[in-house]
Amino acid sequence: MTHIKTKLGRRAFIKNSSLAGGGLVLGFSWLNSCKPKVAEALAIEIEMPKEWYEINGYLKIGDNGVVTIMSPNPEIGQNVKTSMPMIVADELEVDWKNVVVEQAPLNTSLYSWQVAGGSRSISSSWENLRMAGATARQMLKEAAAKAWQVPVEEITAIAGILSHEASGNSAGYGEMASAASEIEVPEEVELKKISDFSIIGTSRKNVDGKNIVTGKPLFGLDVQREGMLIASLVHPPAFGMKLKSFDAEAAKQMPGIRDVFSIKLYDDDYKKMAFHFTAFNELVVVVGDSTWQVFQAKKALNITWENNADITDTMTMFGNDMKVTYPAGMENSESHTAKLKELTSLNAKVARKDGNPEAAFKNAAKIIERSYSCPFLAHNTMEPMNFFAHVTEDYAELLGPTQTPEWMESAVSEVLGLPLEKIDIQMTRQGGGFGRRLYGHFMVEVAAISKRVNAPVKLVYSREDDMTQGIYRPAYYATYRAAFDANNNLTAFHVKAGGIPESPLFANRFPAGAIDNYLAEDFTVDSNITTGAFRAPRSNFIAGAEQSFLDEVAEEMGKDPIDFRLELLKRAEENPVGEKESNDYDAARYAGVLELVREKSNWKQTEAGVHRGVSAYFCHQSYVAQVLDIVMENNNPVVQKVTAAIDCGIVVNPDAAANLSEGGVIDGIGHAMYSGLTFKDGMPEQSNFDRYRLIRHKEAPKSIETHFVQSEIDPTGMGEPPFPPIMGALANALYKATGQRHYHQPFITEKPPLIG
Repeated sequence: MTHIKTKLGRRAFIKNSSLAGGGLVLGFSWLNSCKPKVAEALAIEIEMPKEWYEINGYLKIGDNGVVTIMSPNPEIGQNVKTSMPMIVADELEVDWKNVVVEQAPLNTSLYSWQVAGGSRSISSSWENLRMAGATARQMLKEAAAKAWQVPVEEITAIAGILSHEASGNSAGYGEMASAASEIEVPEEVELKKISDFSIIGTSRKNVDGKNIVTGKPLFGLDVQREGMLIASLVHPPAFGMKLKSFDAEAAKQMPGIRDVFSIKLYDDDYKKMAFHFTAFNELVVVVGDSTWQVFQAKKALNITWENNADITDTMTMFGNDMKVTYPAGMENSESHTAKLKELTSLNAKVARKDGNPEAAFKNAAKIIERSYSCPFLAHNTMEPMNFFAHVTEDYAELLGPTQTPEWMESAVSEVLGLPLEKIDIQMTRQGGGFGRRLYGHFMVEVAAISKRVNAPVKLVYSREDDMTQGIYRPAYYATYRAAFDANNNLTAFHVKAGGIPESPLFANRFPAGAIDNYLAEDFTVDSNITTGAFRAPRSNFIAGAEQSFLDEVAEEMGKDPIDFRLELLKRAEENPVGEKESNDYDAARYAGVLELVREKSNWKQTEAGVHRGVSAYFCHQSYVAQVLDIVMENNNPVVQKVTAAIDCGIVVNPDAAANLSEGGVIDGIGHAMYSGLTFKDGMPEQSNFDRYRLIRHKEAPKSIETHFVQSEIDPTGMGEPPFPPIMGALANALYKATGQRHYHQPFITEKPPLIG
């Protein structure tokens, strides 16, 4: 077993009155597990205890052995609300059927990385979650040992039962919970051996599944409070514009309208972190009794907008200052494309250089060059942005869907003029995030509105508000070149990638380290169209481009695409170019998923009429390889099957992980094939789903198989890694099926729609 420090100091264990039925507990007074309505709902399946005993901030045990486990991180559909408590429960050694799960509120003094982003929810909390369960298990064992006057080393804890074989004594956790709450927190605890896991590695149903399918209130839009008003915003119609003036008299006279005013979120001297960011700092607010009334009143506003001058702002990103420039003017997609092509032909910033690529290209017998592009994308979460706030003179309660509660807390504090300890942020389940809810300006907006009207308020965005407000996936462009000698050997590789406003380049990822002469360059284009993280940032484009080009290189060399990639990875593993540590990837693990997908897809035993494409990529510390099968039906390509191989370390909940794989595959095919956001005079040309194309049910693969590499490595990312490579697999399969290469997303503009 592994010994670790508990990291739970005595200050985290404060005696207070019981939260449910009296009794002594240890922990935090804000824990409100099993409120009356929750208990009532659960009573059908689990008998609720009369008393709770809180062992630490992650869990408390009822007098009947039922355990409430808090899930600390935001739930955006990745199923962490189930998987994180599974980790605690396994180390606690409790029967899963006796576990009640609740969403924890924000508490930065206890929980680490209370963020849904970067596919880090499980990986960043893995040790802390295990420690919380193991600590509670040890305290229960010590309580039993004290009660029975036996050595604690002789106590076993299995499935919520404490036993002492020699004396024949046994007790359920509930019987010892009160005594355990009085035990001193151990300085060090033993974690289980991986081979002893009984819950981790097994599939468990989504703890919210029944409530989701039966329509129970779980999401931000479901929040209802007595006296609650509804608010909505009006932002400039085009990027590069700002508010000048407005006339709200007509709107104020409409039924149900309480107030119309403008707000400025941040003072000019406020130093924002990147996730405090908002596309438009000054907005017009309409507040009323109902969503319908507010949305109608917005149409009656008479607003004058004016053009912005050039803006330079300073933001912090994980402690590092960065300057951001927003040029004046109304931008157009046509000029964006022209600018990206122009910069591709010019010198760019060298990010990595191995060998002498210039000489290799100069002396090459043959050179192939291909360019790839993708447009801006809107996140289009199923649930538009929304949040609830009730701000009083000395306290603020906020509730809603956010990926970054701990990063937004300081901005809310600044705007309200309240200290952090007077701000309570709680999280609902979220109807999608994909990076959009990393930018929690809507929390600041609703807090400022609630303070202004002195009432509880729910802020609601319309779909059009959501799609035209900004924070899109950037537009990217990349050009790849490969040089060959007279024997058709690959001698040099060059990638030049840029974007608006960021580059998608990862200079030290594959195939860096596998080619003697290698050059990676990047460039950026400033824009006033505001962008941000989108599922698997930057990887979501560059993976598809890279993997498409590698297929062309393999074809040029007359090699099987998987064999070719494995040859490069063998070089990177056994005789890497440059320092092995400079490469961002583990070549052996990378090769492992390719070998696994080759086996599971029966790669070289293709059925007649099936056209296959392969792709593999590393991001968020995980490795994914995918094979996509297309068949032609009535001269149209149909995705028949996707086979995926994934190395993400220990898989906590296999069903949940497979769901993430399947979702990433469908999402990636949809965006590569159909989606795009274009601009004319600074205005998005797609403001709703009548013009913005998403994948449809009938267009999804008929079958998706996911196979996980068996591993004892601590868990790595899972939500994002399956998304980027599928775009390359799709492009490669389309080529095999139609004879046409696809270089520019969305592919539907280059060929007939993909149907299923």
